[in-house]
Amino acid sequence: MPFDISGTIKEIFEVQTFANDFKKREFLLTTENEKYPQNIIFGCLKDKIELLESVKAGDTVTVHFDINCREWNEKHFVNLNAWKIETQSASSSTDANASASSDVVLDEEPPF
Repeated sequence: MPFDISGTIKEIFEVQTFANDFKKREFLLTTENEKYPQNIIFGCLKDKIELLESVKAGDTVTVHFDINCREWNEKHFVNLNAWKIETQSASSSTDANASASSDVVLDEEPPF
């Protein structure tokens, strides 16, 4: 089952390489629009680490991810694996400001 969450990228960590050339890269996301913002760590596996090349710390994004749980030595570990990262466009707020300023009537304009 896929999930998604929006927030600001706080930090992007270095690529980790394991046995058999398995690669993982993690990043820290701070949630927004909540009373108590949370820091959540996500991982990008294998070819998905390329998703982090188009974003940087401070970017507001929506992360689409899967939840994976595995057992090791009678302990359970949960991973949040990102498979899509969408940047939030700042153009929507710019367009809203532009339309608001065009509705302003200046005193120099004739009323007809």
